[in-house]
Amino acid sequence: MPRQNRVTPLGELIADPARGLVYGNRGCLHDEQGRIRRRYAVKRWIACRLRFRGWHRSPLMQPGRFTELFFLDEATALAAGHRPCALCRRKDYDDLTALWRELHAGETGADAIDARLHSERLGPLGSVRLEDLPDGAFVLWEEEPRLAFGEQLLRWTPAGYEDPLPRPRGVHVPLVTPPSLVALLRTNREPLVPLLHPTAAV
Repeated sequence: MPRQNRVTPLGELIADPARGLVYGNRGCLHDEQGRIRRRYAVKRWIACRLRFRGWHRSPLMQPGRFTELFFLDEATALAAGHRPCALCRRKDYDDLTALWRELHAGETGADAIDARLHSERLGPLGSVRLEDLPDGAFVLWEEEPRLAFGEQLLRWTPAGYEDPLPRPRGVHVPLVTPPSLVALLRTNREPLVPLLHPTAAV
C-alpha cells in the first residue's frame, strides 16, 4: 500500500505509487506507525536529488526521523514551496541565493529564504495574468493545479502531465507557486526548471 508521502503542487500529501524525480522533506510529519500527523514540522522545506553519493534511504519514515517526501518534478516542488537543497543541489541553491540578494535586500542565508517562503506558503498568493506567468509555474484552473509551459496549461497528476489546454490571454487565475519562486522562474538560467518531468513536453 502506498505511503502518504507524495506531494501535490498545492503542498498536500497524498498516497500514490508514483515516485517522481525529486525527493525532499519538511521535518518529521509522521507518528510511530508511519501515519501523517502534521503538514510540516519546520520552516526549512527542501527539494533534493533522488540519488546522491550512493546514499540509500531505507527504510522510509522511521520513528522520530524526518518524513521522506517525493515530488513529480522540480516544478511541483517549487509550487509546493520547497527550495533546492544546499548539499545535493548546490548550483541550484546558489542560483536561488544570488537571485534572492537582488530581490530582497538584507535577506541573506537559508534562514532568511526559508522564513519568507514560509510566509508565502501560509498566506494568500493572489492572482496572475496567464500571459505574465513564466514557464514552470503553477496556477489553479477550474480548481485543478496546472503547469504553465509554452503556450499550454498542463494538468498535473502524480504520474505526469496530461490534458494540455491552450494558455488563454487576458485571464487572471489564482497563483499556486510562491511569488519568490516565480521570480526565480523569470530568470534566464538553463535549464529553466531542472528535473522537469518529461511528460511536460507533450
